[in-house]
Amino acid sequence: MNTDHSGIIKKTKTFALPVLFVGAIGIAFAPIFVRLSEVGPVTTAFYRLLFAVPMLWIWTQIDISTAARKHRDKPKAPRSRYEWKWVCLAGLFFAGDLAVWHWSIVFTTVANATLFANFAPIFVTFGAWLLFKERITLMFIIGLFFALGGAALLIGISFGLGQQQVLGDALGLLTAVFYAGYILSIKQVRTMFSTSVTMMWSGIITSIALFIIAFLSEDQLLASSLYGWSILIGLAFVSHTGGQAMIAYALAHLPASFASVALLLQPATAALLAWIILNETLGMLQGFGGLLVLIGIFLAWRAAPIKK
Repeated sequence: MNTDHSGIIKKTKTFALPVLFVGAIGIAFAPIFVRLSEVGPVTTAFYRLLFAVPMLWIWTQIDISTAARKHRDKPKAPRSRYEWKWVCLAGLFFAGDLAVWHWSIVFTTVANATLFANFAPIFVTFGAWLLFKERITLMFIIGLFFALGGAALLIGISFGLGQQQVLGDALGLLTAVFYAGYILSIKQVRTMFSTSVTMMWSGIITSIALFIIAFLSEDQLLASSLYGWSILIGLAFVSHTGGQAMIAYALAHLPASFASVALLLQPATAALLAWIILNETLGMLQGFGGLLVLIGIFLAWRAAPIKK
């Protein structure tokens, strides 16, 4: 009996795409939560993981129970040195990503911080070609630069408005390097574990690293009101357990290079949310930039790279 493997792969990729987009929207709320938080940026990142881990643990137990009923043996935790290496890399890259990114949000606009963090596709595309042998086509490169150009327009005239903002923009760009390492690491971890197990164990590593950084660099480690705690719980639930987990799921079914380009939907969404919630400027130029992002994502999707 003939099996249309290409059709199966196409259906899986098509289903993973909207999941990735919803995940991007979920993490687009993260800078809003960070701005509204009562504690420091790194401490906020720590609570994002601390409050997410119990929810991820419950999800993992449900996942394991479901697998057992269906007589499928799923790994419950990393065992070998190789597995631990990739889980720790994912956790540490994400800790660096969040710590640096959350600091950038303090010094620059939400749109800028999110944009520069999402320059990661440049690093991810190179890493995916080098590590995973993904074939990068000319159409994909064109889509990548359309999306990056559109994302750049989203920040409008916010370049060079002072030393503090320049520092924030630089931190945002450094975030891109950590974010690229995280995406590539999670891509590899997802070949070994389910989404829930991947998120829980990498999240534990990230939370430990962030606690150490927060303890050494910030004074206030506790929110001062119920409102402050609700912001931290919302960040953990919406942006991490929801958004980040959906991205991890999608990375098992989509090329890492394309996924990183598709995640450029995040700065467009973040800019829109910042305009609605934080009254940050959003004009026609930014709207045109958002349109270019969508065109770039479409072109990259049409030319989504495949393994050789």
